[in-house]
Amino acid sequence: MSNPLTKDAPAESSAKRPSVVARETSRSRAFCFYAGVFATTAATLMLQIIETRIVSVTSWYHLAFFIISIAMFGLTGGAVWVYLRSERLSRLDLNDVLARNSFYFALSTILTLLVQMTLVTSSTASFTSLFAWAELAIALAIPFFFSGVIVSLALTRSPYPIGIVYGVDLVGAAVGCIGVLLVLNIASGPTAILWIAALAAAAALSFAAAGSAARAFGAPQGAPELRYRVPLLIAIVLLAVVNPLTDRGIYPSYVKDGIESPKTFAFQGWNSFSRVTLTHDTVTEPAMWGASAKMPPTQIHQQWMTLDGSAGTSMYKFGDNIEDVAFLRYDITNLAYHLRGLNAGAVIGVGGGRDILSARLFGVKSVIGVEINPILVDLLTRRYADYTAISKYPGVEFAVDEARSWFARTDRSFDVIQMSLIDTWAATGAGAYTLTENGLYTVEAWQIFLRRLNPNGVFTVSRWYAPGEVNETGRMVALATATLLDLGVKDPRSHLFLATGGNIATIVVSKSPLSSEALASLKKAVADLGFGILISPGEKSASPLLQSIVDAPDRAELRAATDKSYLDLTPSYDARPFFFNQLRFDRLFGSRPIAADIGAGVYAGNIVATLTLAMLVLISAVLVVGTIVIPLYSAVRNTGWGLALGGTSYFLLIGIGFMMTEIALVQRMSVFLGHPVYALSVVLFSLILATGIGALVSEKFQLTSAPRLFLWAILTALYIIALPHWMPPILLQLDSAQLLTRAALAVLVLAPAGFLMGFGFPTGMRLVSEIDRRPMPWFWGINGAGGVLAASVAVLTSMAFSIDITLQVGGMCYLLLVVPAGGLWRAVSRRDAQPEFRVGRAAPVTQAGAE
Repeated sequence: MSNPLTKDAPAESSAKRPSVVARETSRSRAFCFYAGVFATTAATLMLQIIETRIVSVTSWYHLAFFIISIAMFGLTGGAVWVYLRSERLSRLDLNDVLARNSFYFALSTILTLLVQMTLVTSSTASFTSLFAWAELAIALAIPFFFSGVIVSLALTRSPYPIGIVYGVDLVGAAVGCIGVLLVLNIASGPTAILWIAALAAAAALSFAAAGSAARAFGAPQGAPELRYRVPLLIAIVLLAVVNPLTDRGIYPSYVKDGIESPKTFAFQGWNSFSRVTLTHDTVTEPAMWGASAKMPPTQIHQQWMTLDGSAGTSMYKFGDNIEDVAFLRYDITNLAYHLRGLNAGAVIGVGGGRDILSARLFGVKSVIGVEINPILVDLLTRRYADYTAISKYPGVEFAVDEARSWFARTDRSFDVIQMSLIDTWAATGAGAYTLTENGLYTVEAWQIFLRRLNPNGVFTVSRWYAPGEVNETGRMVALATATLLDLGVKDPRSHLFLATGGNIATIVVSKSPLSSEALASLKKAVADLGFGILISPGEKSASPLLQSIVDAPDRAELRAATDKSYLDLTPSYDARPFFFNQLRFDRLFGSRPIAADIGAGVYAGNIVATLTLAMLVLISAVLVVGTIVIPLYSAVRNTGWGLALGGTSYFLLIGIGFMMTEIALVQRMSVFLGHPVYALSVVLFSLILATGIGALVSEKFQLTSAPRLFLWAILTALYIIALPHWMPPILLQLDSAQLLTRAALAVLVLAPAGFLMGFGFPTGMRLVSEIDRRPMPWFWGINGAGGVLAASVAVLTSMAFSIDITLQVGGMCYLLLVVPAGGLWRAVSRRDAQPEFRVGRAAPVTQAGAE
């Protein structure tokens, strides 16, 4: 039966005109192309950030910068390959090439993960380690290489408006920076990598569909491997779903120099902060930090909790009888609880809950545990609430927050605040700039904690101690002394008490001078438990070095006192928050460190980590020379020395300047935002968007005269150099703000720097193209090479001097641009005056290669 509504309709109503179909097909293909670009750049940034999390588990925190360096190396290598194969690639269908490389991107991401999970990257400094790290570097670079090929081709050969393609590229990268936080909180590191591979496989389907909807599920001619696109995507998704459901899936087999098996764990959980593992229940002597020799023999049920494979603590089985944990009275870390009148307490970093139990055992009526990692709180309050009833015990509460921000924000005051061994062994490494707790061991942080004490309240901290060596204990004392001096205390020593037990030292920092009654209680506890006193008001210290530190009446004298040691004992500030790195680079090759038997202590860890850093710098340099410099040398070989020298200097400076600024801002924001993953995500998000916008704006507002060019370079340099002067007070002022507010402030601070730096690359390419297009690939490669190597240099600069100095070095690179930029501009002017000598000009450049 016919439909009366269409009975008399013209033929066009039942079939669309060919032109309409063509337009819709064109729009559909454009959408698929943009979707492929978006998925690729989002996957690339997510892969980079998640790899820093995995490396923090399998190796050490301070190596996260290595991922940034290798990612940039891989992306630059992909762009170089596109240049070297440009003639051959120009004869191929663009979408087929993009689909093929997306396929390889997905496949190599999984294969790289498998290599990473089985490769032993030892912390020992040896040739074996050198080659192991080189293998890992090459493996990690491969997925980024294919991503670099995809992005380079999409930006240079796309038939679509370059502005839209570039915008989609930036939006995808920005979404990846933020989306990674969600992925890491719902999936383990390896599983998150599998989802990224699935996203890359989806990009392959999108690019194939952009070429022809009929080819989306088939194989284009000459690329038979692409017939496996859909099966690959399905297989990856199934693997990502199944992997967390079994202990026979993909997981790290070698963690922190030790073989690991999932069967040994009763629980394993990942999030953006760390990987937490919990062993099965055992009956053994209670795990203690600094146990007294007078502690009676005790056997208890406990489970060992580990963060990122190295930071361990115990979770005791606990019912409702506080005397079940009476053995905690014998631990040196609980020395402060022997003071009288402690009613309100707070614990920074709850771990397995032992410090909270200690506070209640000694009679503290109310205690709150402030913990940044929600997994730990979830274990104590939900998953293992029947094993340890700590959350049900009267007077106990938890706050899931970054401790420094929480204490700055709360209006509560306390009689005692405890922070015991909030670290990992990785913290003794070369800077460990990605370690959360770095922001807890600075003068600014300790001032916040002391301000939250009642008039007679105390702040107690425990650190590692080696008899005969002050190491971390010496720096802890210097930090306490500097904090008190900055708060206006005239005699810091009257506020300090330091005792040792085994390889642990505990300091008690009082807001007011310690009373005779308080001193008597502390001394009695030390004598009863067989501990030793290192610092006590009115008494001479057994260590002349510690004596000179606590006797310092001002910052200058304190500096002079800490200079007496071959270790770096200077108090750490937010500008140089590397409490755990004690190497003095100016004395690294002195007689004492080289001749000393450093064994396996803190200093040894610093040495090994620094040697590892040196190896990674060497690996990066070899890879850069072998895959970027040598292959691209032919592009500049026949260029005049003026252009070669000026252009190389220009692009090297913006590459180094950009990366020095980026690493320094990641370090600074890590302290402000409370965790390195937040810092990395927010900094990359801000710089990618702002730099991209700056690059696009540079097309409309071109630096078409020498004064404009010089003004831009000077403004960029001044903004970056000025950051250490005006940024810290603002960050301190907003330390108490919620995370979203702090992140928004970080974006506002970073955006102008990124916007200004975004002018650098396209402006340089535009200048070079006006002179001679032939060496442009060389300059592109040099820019990437500078960034790769500068990542390592930035870490060393911040460690040796400060984050502020690293920022200022980055700013100086932009200031120095006036010299090569001036030379390039003069060359352009000469060419304009003699057009018969000009080589063909290039099309406008809109890509900000620096980021």
